[in-house]
Amino acid sequence: MTVRLVFGRPLPGTVGETRRVVHVFELPTGDVVPERLTALCGSAFGPGELEHLDLIQGMPCVSCLRRTPTPDPELPAGRQEPQGQP
Repeated sequence: MTVRLVFGRPLPGTVGETRRVVHVFELPTGDVVPERLTALCGSAFGPGELEHLDLIQGMPCVSCLRRTPTPDPELPAGRQEPQGQP
């Protein structure tokens, strides 16, 4: 099963700076994004409360990281260059 994960953190001013950690979200299949997103740790956010991140930038939410699914070893990891080739 393929899981689509995205990263986000609360916008400045919505929480204190020490709580602006990067959360991991599992997006539902399809093109519809729900009104509220719930992070893997259980924290929920509504419209205008998150900034989308292309990668983890800053302190990650440890609870989200603990709950992040591990890659399936049966699936290909993507194209890899042969050793010694650019």
